Amino acid sequence: MNLDLPPLAREIKQLCHDFAAREIREQAAGWWEREEFPSDVFLRMGELDLMGMLVPEQWGGSEAGMLAFVAGMEEIGGADQSVGAAWNAHTTIGTLGLLVYGTDSQKERWLRPLAEGKAIAGFGLTEPEAGSDAAGIRTTATRQDGGWRIDGQKTFISNAGTDISLGVTILARVQEEGSDPEKPGYVALFVPTGTEGYVFGTRFKKLGWHALDTRELFFEGCWVSDEHVIGDVGSGLRQFLQILDPGRISVAALSLSLAQACLEMAIEQARNRRQFGRRIGDFQAIRHKLADMALEVEAARALVYRAAWLYDEGREHRKEAAMAKLHASEVANRVASEAVQIHGGMGYILESRVSRFYADAKVLEIGEGTNEIQRDVIGRLVLGRE
Repeated sequence: MNLDLPPLAREIKQLCHDFAAREIREQAAGWWEREEFPSDVFLRMGELDLMGMLVPEQWGGSEAGMLAFVAGMEEIGGADQSVGAAWNAHTTIGTLGLLVYGTDSQKERWLRPLAEGKAIAGFGLTEPEAGSDAAGIRTTATRQDGGWRIDGQKTFISNAGTDISLGVTILARVQEEGSDPEKPGYVALFVPTGTEGYVFGTRFKKLGWHALDTRELFFEGCWVSDEHVIGDVGSGLRQFLQILDPGRISVAALSLSLAQACLEMAIEQARNRRQFGRRIGDFQAIRHKLADMALEVEAARALVYRAAWLYDEGREHRKEAAMAKLHASEVANRVASEAVQIHGGMGYILESRVSRFYADAKVLEIGEGTNEIQRDVIGRLVLGRE
């Protein structure tokens, strides 16, 4: 068993480390304060072949794989969680539906510019009354004039409303003659930015992830042709749920990046802060905190990288993805909390870097399936009920 990163993953990790140091780390506080989405950063990441890491070269990607993406996320997310979150949403749920279920013409038209980093994409599942209950969505797609009329609302959707957003893949209930409202079919549709009847809501002000564009989307008599159907009509829900699994690995990696960054900040504080004539790291209470934090980060890293490896190997990974997301996101919150504690009063001041990461941590337990849902998924799988 060789637990070293393969050469490509090491190269991408170093590339992302250098890019984050040069383009993200020092600017992140300003983006967070101004709630500014840094579009230019993602365009430059595209120039480095970082925006299509799970997409084959045939369609404009680098096909580096999930393991390499996770290694890169440790560096990008460790510099800024908002940038990491946008990169995560684009690379996994934003594009994988097109890759897995799209036709060649759809891949050429939409996946290629996304993989080449010329634009970003969103994933429209959540609604005001349907989040964890994905089957409870109310947005409808009605057959009309050789296409589909979309009516409804999505919420908490990231990457859809920026100046470089190509479009969003949404899930809708199929409405057609003879359909059973008690047993609805679902359809996935790609809706390009600028489509008539597709309207952006106001951008949300969030506890964390200030630089990430997240908002409501409204569909009011929005019409798209049959060419915009992704996969099979009637199978949209199954497709969406399948795409969530690699998305969970990515959120787990984002969580790991936050935990590692907070651990590093806490270690630096323990080495340099002095009280009672000694470095605070000389006190057993602080050393034990750091020991527990380091242990939890390493355990989370093992889960995250194993899930990524299983994905790259084409092996079953649903349980491992849920485990990695669940554990890493909870570790991120615990480690961020302890890092603030070690910083003392300065940790609670918004000017401190650790406070931003603390504010960013909570959503990791909510997004890409709440941790309650992850426990339910894991429980059903270990019982052999799925």
